[in-house]
Amino acid sequence: MQIVPAARSDYDYIYERDKHLLEHLIAAKINAKEIYILRNQDGANIGWMRYGYFWDNTPFMNMIWIDDDYRGQGIGKQAVCFWEDEMRGKGHKLVMTSTLANEEAQLFYRKMGYKDAGCLLLEQEPLEILFTKAVGLFSEHQPS
Repeated sequence: MQIVPAARSDYDYIYERDKHLLEHLIAAKINAKEIYILRNQDGANIGWMRYGYFWDNTPFMNMIWIDDDYRGQGIGKQAVCFWEDEMRGKGHKLVMTSTLANEEAQLFYRKMGYKDAGCLLLEQEPLEILFTKAVGLFSEHQPS
């Protein structure tokens, strides 16, 4: 698998699939290298990951998506580990993400060593669980 920063040529791929990102933010996030494209060994796009910053200083993974045909093969784990390494390389010691309480992704993040850090309850929405993970110099990808 290849994980590469999204390029302008990936705009349509992202626009057609990521329904949570406002259209006018796609180009800005591509330029800021805050979207990664996941590709199979043949170079075909099989998913994406994007992030931003919580409190403008803590990397927050907003979305990771793996196409159905590629799920259950460890690609999500590889992508998250790649992102954590990237954030560590930029000097960050902590990363964050979240998922809805009614989604199985919470089990994935806990298995990856993420710790529950709180929750958010918006009207007419399921509970959103916030997760953090230390990615400092001595942290590892696997939980201890």
